[in-house]
Amino acid sequence: MATTRDEEILARIRQAFAECARPEHFTDYRHCDECAEHDEVLRSRELETLSMADVGNPGWDPICFVSPEGFRYYLPALARLALAEPAKPHGWYGPQFFFHLSYDGPGNVRVMACSGDQRRAVGQLLEHILKTRLELTDSSMCLHEFQRAMECWYVKY
Repeated sequence: MATTRDEEILARIRQAFAECARPEHFTDYRHCDECAEHDEVLRSRELETLSMADVGNPGWDPICFVSPEGFRYYLPALARLALAEPAKPHGWYGPQFFFHLSYDGPGNVRVMACSGDQRRAVGQLLEHILKTRLELTDSSMCLHEFQRAMECWYVKY
């Protein structure tokens, strides 16, 4: 169940990313059938309707193929999923979220596509996860990915 603080953090994320236009395409859909399929899924969803069924399988995750613009657009939805309770069959989205945030290390294209305010909002989200979901992060054995995400996104404010 989401807490009041979770809702405040999600509102901050939504505000920081509100300017991000929905791209016409989310992947290099002409590259291959897999990219086209992932693009089709992402094009058929909204920020409120993107679900774990869409992105929760690490072996078939459209976010791995998303453009920086598509990542910025969907970041509020991904944050919502990361703060949601673990659910079967996929479990907690946190490990995948951290992986996507730390993709290609500090200075990666996803980080660089974001403004300072957006980076601060993601840093605040990560700080909130650390304070409220440390046990879940530890039990999911993704503390290393979390730390990598913090290295990429955390901006002192």
